Amino acid sequence: MRRAATLAVLLGAALVLGGCSSDTEAGRLAMPSPVTEEGEHTLALWQGAWIAALATGLVVWGLIFWVVVRYRRRHDDEVPVQTRYNLPLEIFYTIFPIVMVIVFFDHTIKTQNAVYDPDAEAQNTVYVVGQQWSWTFNYPEETVTDSETGEQVQVNIYESGTGNDIPDLYLPVDETTRFELRTPDVIHDFGVPGFLIKMDVMPAQDNSFAVTPKVEGTYAGKCYELCGVYHSRMLFNVRIVDEQEFQDYLQAQYDAGFYSEEPVCGGSYTTTQVGLEESNGQVCGTDEEDQ
Repeated sequence: MRRAATLAVLLGAALVLGGCSSDTEAGRLAMPSPVTEEGEHTLALWQGAWIAALATGLVVWGLIFWVVVRYRRRHDDEVPVQTRYNLPLEIFYTIFPIVMVIVFFDHTIKTQNAVYDPDAEAQNTVYVVGQQWSWTFNYPEETVTDSETGEQVQVNIYESGTGNDIPDLYLPVDETTRFELRTPDVIHDFGVPGFLIKMDVMPAQDNSFAVTPKVEGTYAGKCYELCGVYHSRMLFNVRIVDEQEFQDYLQAQYDAGFYSEEPVCGGSYTTTQVGLEESNGQVCGTDEEDQ
């Protein structure tokens, strides 16, 4: 019986570890496939936590069933003394969970530092503005060509969505982009399942994080914070493209008139709640007058 319990534990652990080695939904334990370098850290933490939890569960379940079978009461057995204890075993049961918590905490902090590195050097910056109820994406200080003069100009390119028009966020592949998160009204939450990262967008608070996309394609994004009656409309698409397609998009937005001198948070450039028209043309920031 003891050998059978040990074999069951080993087989279960091997099955779990084998499943996590493949790039499948089962191997990722229902986590989306990461399309950024930072998301790989989140996935590794998720998988490691599940492996540790399942391994612990297999050991505990194995011991429970082994004790139930090995020490089951026979018809001629007397009831054993109910006040006995095993001091080494009780010490183990106390110390081991503490060690597990410390290990989980250490790996969580390391993952957090890798994913939300404030000093990460970025080649691009996007001011993400969450408003009731859509998104505006600002690409500050981008260089494009003026079709009338043929000169190179440096402006802020933007795309703003509405409840009926889902905006697109363009990112160049294999380049680090920092998101500066702003909002002129209420708390939103900017997240993309494929990034395995999300962060609150809060009034009067400058939140930011950086990602390095590594897979070209189109991915869905949304607001993860219940921000109002049309929260469900706060959707957007992320298009990870090569550098040339990214520059072509910026040029097309400029030619269509979607540019300004600075990134803006409200007014005619965004769809905001009533009363925020006075923020028209204001630079995204934390100053009260800008919000």
